[in-house]
Amino acid sequence: MVNLKTALEIATATDSGMVRSHNEDSIAADGEAGLAVLADGMGGYNAGEVASGIAVELIKSEMKKALAGKKPEELNGQSAEQLITEHSTRANAAIYQAAQSQPQYSGMGTTLVVALWHDNHVSVGHIGDSRLYRLRDGVLEQVTRDHSLLQEQIDSGMITKEQARHSQNKNLVTRAVGIDPEVETEVHTYPVQPGDIFLLCSDGLNDMVTDEDIQLTLASLAANLPLAAQQLVQQANDNGGRDNVSVILVRVVKDFAARTGWRGKLKSWFR
Repeated sequence: MVNLKTALEIATATDSGMVRSHNEDSIAADGEAGLAVLADGMGGYNAGEVASGIAVELIKSEMKKALAGKKPEELNGQSAEQLITEHSTRANAAIYQAAQSQPQYSGMGTTLVVALWHDNHVSVGHIGDSRLYRLRDGVLEQVTRDHSLLQEQIDSGMITKEQARHSQNKNLVTRAVGIDPEVETEVHTYPVQPGDIFLLCSDGLNDMVTDEDIQLTLASLAANLPLAAQQLVQQANDNGGRDNVSVILVRVVKDFAARTGWRGKLKSWFR
Protein backbone atom coordinates (compact mmCIF):
# COMPACT_ATOMS: atom_id res chain seq x y z
CA MET A 1 0.00 0.00 0.00
CA VAL A 2 1.20 3.49 -0.82
CA ASN A 3 2.08 5.06 2.55
CA LEU A 4 1.18 8.75 2.86
CA LYS A 5 1.27 8.80 6.66
CA THR A 6 4.03 11.40 6.85
CA ALA A 7 2.63 13.51 4.00
CA LEU A 8 -0.88 13.94 5.40
CA GLU A 9 -2.12 15.05 8.81
CA ILE A 10 -5.68 13.97 9.62
CA ALA A 11 -8.18 14.94 12.33
CA THR A 12 -11.80 13.85 12.68
CA ALA A 13 -14.83 14.74 14.78
CA THR A 14 -18.47 13.64 14.79
CA ASP A 15 -21.43 14.41 17.04
CA SER A 16 -25.15 13.65 17.12
CA GLY A 17 -25.93 17.37 17.50
CA MET A 18 -28.38 19.08 19.82
CA VAL A 19 -31.64 17.61 18.46
CA ARG A 20 -31.10 14.09 17.11
CA SER A 21 -31.06 11.20 19.57
CA HIS A 22 -28.45 9.20 17.66
CA ASN A 23 -25.77 9.76 15.06
CA GLU A 24 -26.49 8.54 11.52
CA ASP A 25 -23.20 9.88 10.12
CA SER A 26 -20.25 7.55 9.60
CA ILE A 27 -16.64 8.54 8.97
CA ALA A 28 -13.29 6.85 8.36
CA ALA A 29 -9.81 8.13 7.55
CA ASP A 30 -6.56 6.27 6.91
CA GLY A 31 -3.36 8.25 6.53
CA GLU A 32 -1.33 5.30 5.26
CA ALA A 33 -3.77 4.75 2.40
CA GLY A 34 -4.39 8.47 1.84
CA LEU A 35 -8.11 7.77 2.15
CA ALA A 36 -11.03 9.62 3.77
CA VAL A 37 -14.70 8.57 3.64
CA LEU A 38 -17.78 10.32 5.05
CA ALA A 39 -21.45 9.33 4.79
CA ASP A 40 -24.66 10.90 6.11
CA GLY A 41 -27.39 8.29 6.45
CA MET A 42 -31.12 8.64 5.94
CA GLY A 43 -34.08 6.42 6.75
CA GLY A 44 -36.46 5.52 9.55
CA TYR A 45 -35.46 4.11 12.94
CA ASN A 46 -31.75 3.24 12.76
CA ALA A 47 -31.75 2.58 9.02
CA GLY A 48 -29.73 5.70 8.16
CA GLU A 49 -27.06 4.66 10.60
CA VAL A 50 -26.97 1.21 8.98
CA ALA A 51 -26.71 2.64 5.46
CA SER A 52 -23.88 5.06 6.23
CA GLY A 53 -22.06 2.38 8.21
CA ILE A 54 -22.23 -0.11 5.34
CA ALA A 55 -20.98 2.49 2.85
CA VAL A 56 -18.03 3.67 4.94
CA GLU A 57 -16.91 0.24 6.15
CA LEU A 58 -17.17 -1.39 2.72
CA ILE A 59 -15.36 1.41 0.91
CA LYS A 60 -12.64 1.72 3.54
CA SER A 61 -11.88 -2.00 3.77
CA GLU A 62 -12.20 -2.85 0.09
CA MET A 63 -10.24 0.16 -1.15
CA LYS A 64 -7.45 -0.56 1.32
CA LYS A 65 -7.28 -4.09 -0.09
CA ALA A 66 -7.19 -2.74 -3.63
CA LEU A 67 -4.45 -0.27 -2.72
CA ALA A 68 -2.32 -2.88 -0.94
CA GLY A 69 0.84 -3.58 -2.85
CA LYS A 70 0.35 -0.77 -5.33
CA LYS A 71 3.41 1.28 -6.16
CA PRO A 72 3.04 5.08 -6.11
CA GLU A 73 3.46 5.29 -9.89
CA GLU A 74 0.57 2.83 -10.38
CA LEU A 75 -1.96 5.23 -8.88
CA ASN A 76 -2.96 8.18 -11.03
CA GLY A 77 -6.09 10.24 -11.57
CA GLN A 78 -7.71 7.70 -13.85
CA SER A 79 -7.00 4.62 -11.72
CA ALA A 80 -7.95 6.45 -8.50
CA GLU A 81 -11.24 7.60 -10.00
CA GLN A 82 -11.94 4.04 -11.16
CA LEU A 83 -11.33 2.73 -7.63
CA ILE A 84 -13.70 5.28 -6.11
CA THR A 85 -16.41 4.63 -8.69
CA GLU A 86 -16.11 0.84 -8.41
CA HIS A 87 -16.38 0.76 -4.63
CA SER A 88 -19.12 3.38 -4.46
CA THR A 89 -21.07 1.16 -6.85
CA ARG A 90 -20.47 -1.83 -4.59
CA ALA A 91 -21.66 0.13 -1.57
CA ASN A 92 -24.80 1.16 -3.44
CA ALA A 93 -25.58 -2.46 -4.33
CA ALA A 94 -24.95 -3.68 -0.76
CA ILE A 95 -27.24 -1.06 0.80
CA TYR A 96 -29.95 -1.52 -1.82
CA GLN A 97 -29.93 -5.30 -1.36
CA ALA A 98 -30.09 -4.97 2.43
CA ALA A 99 -33.03 -2.58 2.12
CA GLN A 100 -34.85 -4.93 -0.24
CA SER A 101 -34.33 -8.03 1.91
CA GLN A 102 -35.04 -6.55 5.36
CA PRO A 103 -38.30 -4.61 5.84
CA GLN A 104 -36.96 -2.53 8.74
CA TYR A 105 -34.34 -1.07 6.38
CA SER A 106 -36.73 -0.30 3.52
CA GLY A 107 -35.89 2.98 1.81
CA MET A 108 -32.62 3.56 3.64
CA GLY A 109 -29.84 5.41 1.91
CA THR A 110 -26.87 7.67 2.48
CA THR A 111 -24.89 10.50 1.00
CA LEU A 112 -21.21 9.86 0.34
CA VAL A 113 -17.97 11.72 -0.18
CA VAL A 114 -14.69 9.86 -0.76
CA ALA A 115 -11.23 11.40 -1.15
CA LEU A 116 -8.09 9.54 -2.21
CA TRP A 117 -4.72 11.32 -2.23
CA HIS A 118 -2.01 10.23 -4.66
CA ASP A 119 0.97 11.70 -6.50
CA ASN A 120 0.32 15.32 -5.39
CA HIS A 121 -3.35 15.03 -6.39
CA VAL A 122 -6.63 14.15 -4.73
CA SER A 123 -9.42 12.25 -6.46
CA VAL A 124 -12.86 13.03 -5.03
CA GLY A 125 -16.10 11.13 -5.53
CA HIS A 126 -19.43 12.21 -4.11
CA ILE A 127 -23.13 11.39 -4.14
CA GLY A 128 -25.67 13.68 -2.47
CA ASP A 129 -25.00 16.82 -0.42
CA SER A 130 -22.07 15.90 1.81
CA ARG A 131 -19.20 18.15 0.78
CA LEU A 132 -15.49 18.55 0.30
CA TYR A 133 -13.88 21.99 0.74
CA ARG A 134 -10.29 23.13 0.27
CA LEU A 135 -8.53 25.88 2.21
CA ARG A 136 -5.56 27.24 0.28
CA ASP A 137 -3.66 30.40 1.25
CA GLY A 138 -6.43 31.28 3.70
CA VAL A 139 -9.19 31.05 1.09
CA LEU A 140 -11.94 28.43 1.38
CA GLU A 141 -13.38 26.88 -1.78
CA GLN A 142 -16.23 24.38 -2.06
CA VAL A 143 -14.87 21.67 -4.35
CA THR A 144 -17.90 19.39 -4.66
CA ARG A 145 -21.28 20.49 -6.01
CA ASP A 146 -24.33 19.25 -4.12
CA HIS A 147 -26.69 16.78 -5.76
CA SER A 148 -29.74 18.49 -4.30
CA LEU A 149 -32.94 20.29 -5.23
CA LEU A 150 -31.51 23.49 -3.76
CA GLN A 151 -28.40 23.31 -5.96
CA GLU A 152 -30.58 22.79 -9.03
CA GLN A 153 -32.66 25.82 -8.05
CA ILE A 154 -29.49 27.91 -7.57
CA ASP A 155 -28.09 26.72 -10.92
CA SER A 156 -31.32 27.62 -12.73
CA GLY A 157 -31.43 31.08 -11.13
CA MET A 158 -34.67 30.38 -9.24
CA ILE A 159 -33.07 31.32 -5.91
CA THR A 160 -29.84 32.86 -4.67
CA LYS A 161 -27.29 31.17 -2.41
CA GLU A 162 -28.43 33.41 0.44
CA GLN A 163 -32.07 32.40 -0.07
CA ALA A 164 -30.98 28.77 -0.16
CA ARG A 165 -29.55 29.09 3.36
CA HIS A 166 -33.07 29.77 4.67
CA SER A 167 -34.94 27.31 2.45
CA GLN A 168 -37.14 24.55 3.84
CA ASN A 169 -35.88 22.16 1.13
CA LYS A 170 -32.38 21.68 2.52
CA ASN A 171 -32.50 17.92 2.89
CA LEU A 172 -33.92 17.02 -0.53
CA VAL A 173 -31.07 15.26 -2.34
CA THR A 174 -31.40 14.28 -5.99
CA ARG A 175 -28.92 11.42 -5.71
CA ALA A 176 -28.13 9.02 -2.85
CA VAL A 177 -26.41 5.70 -2.21
CA GLY A 178 -28.67 2.65 -1.82
CA ILE A 179 -32.02 4.13 -2.89
CA ASP A 180 -31.96 2.79 -6.46
CA PRO A 181 -30.30 -0.28 -8.02
CA GLU A 182 -27.74 2.00 -9.68
CA VAL A 183 -26.37 5.46 -8.91
CA GLU A 184 -23.79 7.64 -10.65
CA THR A 185 -20.80 8.77 -8.62
CA GLU A 186 -19.46 12.17 -9.63
CA VAL A 187 -15.66 11.90 -9.59
CA HIS A 188 -12.94 14.47 -10.30
CA THR A 189 -9.19 14.81 -9.66
CA TYR A 190 -7.46 17.98 -8.46
CA PRO A 191 -3.81 18.98 -7.90
CA VAL A 192 -2.79 19.65 -4.30
CA GLN A 193 0.11 21.49 -2.71
CA PRO A 194 1.74 21.54 0.73
CA GLY A 195 -0.28 23.65 3.15
CA ASP A 196 -3.66 22.77 1.64
CA ILE A 197 -6.31 21.77 4.17
CA PHE A 198 -9.23 19.65 2.95
CA LEU A 199 -12.53 19.43 4.81
CA LEU A 200 -15.04 16.62 4.29
CA CYS A 201 -18.31 17.32 6.08
CA SER A 202 -21.94 16.31 6.41
CA ASP A 203 -24.59 18.98 5.86
CA GLY A 204 -24.97 19.24 9.62
CA LEU A 205 -21.92 21.50 9.45
CA ASN A 206 -22.55 23.73 6.43
CA ASP A 207 -26.28 24.10 7.23
CA MET A 208 -25.38 25.49 10.66
CA VAL A 209 -22.09 27.31 9.98
CA THR A 210 -21.49 29.72 7.11
CA ASP A 211 -18.63 29.20 4.68
CA GLU A 212 -17.14 32.46 5.97
CA ASP A 213 -17.05 31.13 9.55
CA ILE A 214 -15.68 27.77 8.40
CA GLN A 215 -12.90 29.62 6.56
CA LEU A 216 -12.11 31.76 9.59
CA THR A 217 -11.96 28.74 11.91
CA LEU A 218 -9.72 26.71 9.61
CA ALA A 219 -7.41 29.63 8.89
CA SER A 220 -7.03 30.60 12.55
CA LEU A 221 -6.61 27.04 13.84
CA ALA A 222 -4.62 25.62 10.94
CA ALA A 223 -1.72 24.76 13.25
CA ASN A 224 -3.96 22.60 15.47
CA LEU A 225 -6.08 20.34 13.27
CA PRO A 226 -7.77 18.34 16.07
CA LEU A 227 -8.84 21.56 17.78
CA ALA A 228 -10.11 22.93 14.45
CA ALA A 229 -12.24 19.81 13.93
CA GLN A 230 -13.72 20.03 17.42
CA GLN A 231 -14.32 23.76 17.05
CA LEU A 232 -16.28 23.30 13.81
CA VAL A 233 -18.55 20.74 15.48
CA GLN A 234 -18.98 23.02 18.48
CA GLN A 235 -19.93 25.94 16.23
CA ALA A 236 -22.60 23.83 14.54
CA ASN A 237 -24.03 22.87 17.93
CA ASP A 238 -23.82 26.43 19.24
CA ASN A 239 -25.84 27.55 16.22
CA GLY A 240 -28.61 25.05 16.93
CA GLY A 241 -27.14 21.66 16.05
CA ARG A 242 -30.29 20.57 14.23
CA ASP A 243 -28.54 17.62 12.61
CA ASN A 244 -25.68 15.20 13.16
CA VAL A 245 -22.39 16.90 12.31
CA SER A 246 -19.21 15.24 11.09
CA VAL A 247 -15.91 16.57 9.81
CA ILE A 248 -12.68 15.09 8.48
CA LEU A 249 -9.76 17.49 8.12
CA VAL A 250 -6.72 16.55 6.02
CA ARG A 251 -3.68 18.81 5.79
CA VAL A 252 -1.05 18.23 3.11
CA VAL A 253 2.18 18.43 5.10
CA LYS A 254 4.66 17.88 2.28
CA ASP A 255 5.09 16.93 -1.34
CA PHE A 256 4.13 13.33 -2.12
CA ALA A 257 4.81 13.04 -5.85
CA ALA A 258 5.46 9.56 -7.17
CA ARG A 259 9.05 9.44 -8.40
CA THR A 260 10.05 6.91 -11.00
CA GLY A 261 13.27 6.14 -12.81
CA TRP A 262 16.69 7.72 -12.32
CA ARG A 263 15.35 11.29 -12.52
CA GLY A 264 13.04 10.62 -9.58
CA LYS A 265 15.78 8.98 -7.57
CA LEU A 266 18.14 11.87 -8.30
CA LYS A 267 15.49 14.35 -7.11
CA SER A 268 14.93 12.41 -3.90
CA TRP A 269 18.66 12.24 -3.15
CA PHE A 270 19.08 16.00 -3.45
CA ARG A 271 15.90 17.07 -1.61
